Amino acid sequence: MHITIRYFASLRDEMGRSADQLDLEDGMTIASAWQKLHGGDMPDRILAAVNQEYSSPDHVLEEGDEVAFFPPVTGG
Repeated sequence: MHITIRYFASLRDEMGRSADQLDLEDGMTIASAWQKLHGGDMPDRILAAVNQEYSSPDHVLEEGDEVAFFPPVTGG
């Protein structure tokens, strides 16, 4: 069982890739997926979406989910 992690905009540049695959663990959240991939806490400035819907870091992931990480969005 796995999930797909996608990076957009400047995060894609920082990571040096546009996506990762991650084995899903019971009770895994967006924040714990970030920690498993990057070895630290998810920065407050990062936005996340699960299956194209914005979600909080404590959202529990399910098999086949697609998680997208975005830098902060600004506009005027």
